[in-house]
Amino acid sequence: MNLQNLRTTFEPALRRVFHLYWRFARGMTLGVRAVVLDRDGRVFLVKHSYVSGWHLPGGGVEVGETFREALRRELAEEGGIELAGEPPLHGLFLNSHVSRRDHVAVYVVRQFTQDRLPEPNREIVACGFFEANTLPTETTQGTRLRISEVLEGRVPMATWR
Repeated sequence: MNLQNLRTTFEPALRRVFHLYWRFARGMTLGVRAVVLDRDGRVFLVKHSYVSGWHLPGGGVEVGETFREALRRELAEEGGIELAGEPPLHGLFLNSHVSRRDHVAVYVVRQFTQDRLPEPNREIVACGFFEANTLPTETTQGTRLRISEVLEGRVPMATWR
């Protein structure tokens, strides 16, 4: 087995192990996600290599990084999306499905640029814009809730669900 085959075989498992390690090693984890809406009202979703389902783009806030800096970085990494304005905060959520110490800030992004959809890579295996009423069947419940809250103008729940 050559190095490339080894990497392809073991890298997803190693990512999951490190992801779990950081979830338990840190006292509290902070994350950001975005409900990114294009001019047609479609929402941008990503599918990761290390967790099942379709999700809002986002990720962890690194030490010394603000929520908005993390949001800007994650959107660029996962979707080739560059913010073109200041996105409003939709809400702060306890994501107890991941950990009782995991909190996520969700922003609504309507002003952005994106030259093209990124090619699949080791972290993001698929991404795209979807109509809210025809989301992929594997879209997570928490993702669906955040989208419906934003589009229907409902008060956000306190938990991710």
